Parts: sequence; structure tokens; C-alpha cells
Amino acid sequence: MSRIQKKFGELKHSGRGAFIPFITVGGPDLATTEHLLVELAKAGADIIEMGVPFSDPVADGEVIQRASERALRKGVTAHDALTCARNVRQHIDVPIVLFSYFNPLLQFGPEPFAPAARHAGIDAVLVTDLIPEEAESWTQNLLRHGLDPIFLVAPTTSDKRLARIAQQAHGFIYAVSRAGVTGERDEMTRDAEDLVKRVRSVSDLPVAVGFGISSPEQVCAVWRFADAAVVGSAIVTEIEKLSGESNLVNRIGEFARSLIAPAG
Repeated sequence: MSRIQKKFGELKHSGRGAFIPFITVGGPDLATTEHLLVELAKAGADIIEMGVPFSDPVADGEVIQRASERALRKGVTAHDALTCARNVRQHIDVPIVLFSYFNPLLQFGPEPFAPAARHAGIDAVLVTDLIPEEAESWTQNLLRHGLDPIFLVAPTTSDKRLARIAQQAHGFIYAVSRAGVTGERDEMTRDAEDLVKRVRSVSDLPVAVGFGISSPEQVCAVWRFADAAVVGSAIVTEIEKLSGESNLVNRIGEFARSLIAPAG
């Protein structure tokens, strides 16, 4: 049983949804990224998403784009992301999902990437721009090395593609709450709940909802109909605001705790 399967099993038994924070590797720097990963685990993260910086992150809003730009100016690569994961694995046992566009992983090399990611302590890989029709060999390579391939689905995903994704996905399925890019929103839409119902009609995997979740009220709202809530832009925004401050890591930990405070 993988760490992700075990985590969702524990959460189902306790009757609580999963909290999945996202941060961009290298924003503001690699050392701080490692401290943030450890702090997010302490703050109650059930799974953590590490974003590999990319020069053309078409699915991301301005906040995460800026974080990627800052990291890329410092030369941060997918290799650095794996080094971060390997370093923090000595301190945390929280499942880690590597969140990336395909190009940085192609530069790494698709064949050597999977064993390197597994060795670094990565549990799953989500490639935002890899479509299921072209993903089979990639998916099989990940599975051979004990990595869960995670796929995105959106309200605009057809039933045919949804069924195909369900066949290839492992770990959980990431449901995008609305069409468009990442970023904070004042309220959740009905699209997310409808999409989760569609996913559950074709798959028994847990469903995580992300894009636009930025408050404890929205986290709780998502937990009422999905298995996990992903918070990215809101956390990356706080990191950007606090950049340069000596208490950045502790403040991000406090912010993360506030997002799941209603859960008790």
C-alpha cells in the first residue's frame, strides 16, 4: 500500500477530508523551500504538492507564475526539486506529489526521472499538460517505480476522456474546481461538486479539488463533497508577501493551520 493510499484510508476512518498545500520549489529559495515543506507537515498537511518551476505555466495564475519566475532566475530545476524532497524525507513522512509541466521532466529524461523521483521520496507525479491519450508509456514507467500518476480533470472534460483518465490514474484524481487558471476566488462554484460526482461514477479513487480554494470556509465546503482540498495560490501569495522576513516559515505554518482550524 502506498503512502497516499494509507493516508486516505486513515482519513476515511477518521471522517475527515485531506488538506493538500502546494508550494513552488525555489520560491523564495531552495533552503526556505525545505523548511516550508517540514513546517507544512507539522502544520497538518496530509499530502504536499511541490511545484517544479516552468517558464510557460499556462495553467497557473499570476501568483504562481511569479513564484516560478523567481525560482527560474535562480536556476532552479527538476533536479533541485528532487534534492529538496530527498532532504526533507529525513524529517517528514507526509506523501509528496511532484507537480510539473512535462517539459522540465523531458529535460531531466523520462526514463531516469522515475527511479530518481522514487529514490528522492516522491510518492506521485502530476503532469499538468500531459494528456491521457499520450500518457500510457509515461504512466507505466511511473508505476514500475512505485509512483502514482495523478491526472487533472476539469468541468469541461468529456465523459469519454474522464473514463480514460480513470483507467490510468492512481493515488487520487485532481478535480479542477472551474475552467481557467489557478488563483484565489471568493466562493466555490457548483461546477466542482458536479465534477466530483462525475468522477465518482467512473472511479473509486479519492477525489481532490483545487484551483481557487483560499479560506477555511472553502476547505470545509470542499470536504463536504470531496476527499481533499488543495490550497496553492493562497499559500504562495503569503510566501510572496512575507519574502525576506525572518519569521516567514512560522507564519506560513500558522496560515496553514488556520485553513484547517474548523476541522478541530
